[in-house]
Parts: sequence; structure tokens; C-alpha cells
Amino acid sequence: MTKGKYYTPEFKEQAVKMVVESTPSRTIGSVARELDVNETTLGCWVAIYRKKMAGQPLPASMPDDERLKELERRNRELEMENAFLKKAAAYFAREHR
Repeated sequence: MTKGKYYTPEFKEQAVKMVVESTPSRTIGSVARELDVNETTLGCWVAIYRKKMAGQPLPASMPDDERLKELERRNRELEMENAFLKKAAAYFAREHR
């Protein structure tokens, strides 16, 4: 049985920054191939990073087009969460009757 690869926190952080902060935005797949990392693994790292950063304001130094793209992504994510919560509330309201 082989043991999986171990990646340092610094490596993970740099890999995530390559995806999130690159101009123009690079895909998770291209960065994963470049770093020889599983695409799903890098995708998980990026998702964790974005979840952690979601509550924090965007840096003022961020270019307007990147800022707009990030705000649109956050908005889509919040809309999906809101739709899910509405469905869950309706389900539990029906079940409770």
C-alpha cells in the first residue's frame, strides 16, 4: 500500500495563489498539471481558501476587473446557498404539518 503525497502548507498556499491571484485567471486544471498535483486536491484547497476569505473584504489594491469577477462569484455562491435554504425550509415546513 503506497502512502499519499504530503504537501507543506506553504506549497498549498502558493498553489492556491497561482489559481486565485493570477491575471488573467488560470484554471485549476492547468495549475494542477503544472505542479503535478491532483486536480481534485487543488480544487479542494482553492475551495477552502475561498470559504475562508468569503467573509473578508477584498483588498483595495485588487484591479477592478478581478474585483468584479470575485464579487460576481461570491454573489452566485450566496444565491445558490439561499436557494438551497429556501428549499430546505419549505421541505421542513411541509414535513412538520
